[in-house]
Amino acid sequence: MPENAAVISAVVEHPNLDTKRAPIQRFLFFACLAATVWYVFHSIMSEVTVSDAYAGVSVTWLPYILLGAALFIALGFEFVNGFHDTANAVATVIYTHSLPPSVAVLWSGIFNFLGVLVSSGAVAFGILTLLPVELILQVGSTAGFAMVFSLLIAAIIWNLGTWWLGLPASSSHTLVGSIIGVGVANALMKGRDGTSGVDWGQAAKVGYSLLLSPMAGFVCAALLLFALRIFIKNRALYEEPKSNAAPPWWIRCLLILTCTGVSFAHGSNDGQKGMGLIMLILIGTVPTAYALNRAVPDYQMDAFIIAAQATRQLVHGTPERDAHAVLTEYIRTKEVTPQVLPALGVLIDRITANIKETGSLSRLAREKVSNVRNDMYLADETIRSILADSGLKLSEEMGAHFRVLKTYLDSSTKFIPLWVKIAVAIALGLGTMVGWKRIVVTVGEKIGKTHLTYAQGASAELVAMTTIGAADIFGLPVSTTHVLSSGIAGTMAANRSGLQWSTVRNIAMGWVLTLPAAICLSGTLFWLLSKIVFVALPG
Repeated sequence: MPENAAVISAVVEHPNLDTKRAPIQRFLFFACLAATVWYVFHSIMSEVTVSDAYAGVSVTWLPYILLGAALFIALGFEFVNGFHDTANAVATVIYTHSLPPSVAVLWSGIFNFLGVLVSSGAVAFGILTLLPVELILQVGSTAGFAMVFSLLIAAIIWNLGTWWLGLPASSSHTLVGSIIGVGVANALMKGRDGTSGVDWGQAAKVGYSLLLSPMAGFVCAALLLFALRIFIKNRALYEEPKSNAAPPWWIRCLLILTCTGVSFAHGSNDGQKGMGLIMLILIGTVPTAYALNRAVPDYQMDAFIIAAQATRQLVHGTPERDAHAVLTEYIRTKEVTPQVLPALGVLIDRITANIKETGSLSRLAREKVSNVRNDMYLADETIRSILADSGLKLSEEMGAHFRVLKTYLDSSTKFIPLWVKIAVAIALGLGTMVGWKRIVVTVGEKIGKTHLTYAQGASAELVAMTTIGAADIFGLPVSTTHVLSSGIAGTMAANRSGLQWSTVRNIAMGWVLTLPAAICLSGTLFWLLSKIVFVALPG
């Protein structure tokens, strides 16, 4: 080691990550946990009691037992996601001594919480489009429960494994792999080619976002660091922290701002994945309360009927086969046949007739709720596929009618109750405060050969914040982990600091193995749960 490097390493101090929590912190943590459990239970019972009282449903305990177990696992996934991904936001402020570790983790947890609360829900339902449509239509059956449990458990197992090894792997990548595994296993179990069990067009769209985002993180963070060097000449910005003293106030404010932005963006993007899965669980276990959006006002249903009738006038014919079978096959294969539009017309007629009976989603008869929801979901997904198919030459009028009708279908079937957002927000926020040290050390110390500078930390986090925020707007799931760790590697390369290739290889290996490992885990679990655990359930 050169003499000057030895001097630098002697004066650069790594932060103390072994600070213990005060008793009041432990009390508040468990108080929040207990309050969340009570809030979730109270919200579900209130909404289910109202819906079941109207429908005259007698209470059976099996759905609630399954619901409790599934919610526990779904919120557990978000909790693990929280402490698995905390390092992405806090590593830079901790290693530049901008915030003490305990303060940084609490700060990140708060803004993860707020990010979840203001999220749009687009990512949540974008993830669900990867699931086999036939499983979504029978989510309350054996296969439906096996699907939800297997993909969540597989994602948790892989996330915990990579966390234990200190590898900043992607929770988004893991969940997508788990979903693909379920789709492939479901297709094979039905005697079809395994590749037919996944919407590969949507999977490719998600895959591109997961693949390109780390590349964008590496390149953009490196370019941003170059730009800072050109336009901002303050030497302090490009030097390693030489003690545990805080950096100059303006640098500290910048780093805290980027930590806040990444935490908020992470919550708004990653928190949605758990929301979508929780909605599937609720639809499968208590459909009378959650299969359809009971909050949609009656006047909107009147507008829906008008839009449906206008669309129906442009869709002619009667399918020779069952409409559900025709459209399910179309969504799975994307092969347009002469039966597709007539089958869609049949569903539009059926939905319109059911809504006309009461004029409201909240007053539908209990035995019709699940069927109407399935009709709406299938019509919605069919229209989405039709609009996305550039080979179909739709008239401008038909395309406009389809888009209007899809808007009403989305509002009726793709909704997230406030209590679900709050429960996921608390799970993710509390998760950020536990077990974060392992991956913080990897991100802060083991990617580059030198200590992180202020400019490097700010560049990596600015790029991560911007990338994740943009992905949230477009409804694409991206990996906070991939973007941030790639950004730090990019700044190290741009700074000619050198990379620790053993760590880079381990991280890359984790990224490469995540998809096949998650596919194998979830596919195996899906088969076991379908054939052994849930065999007594209907369907």
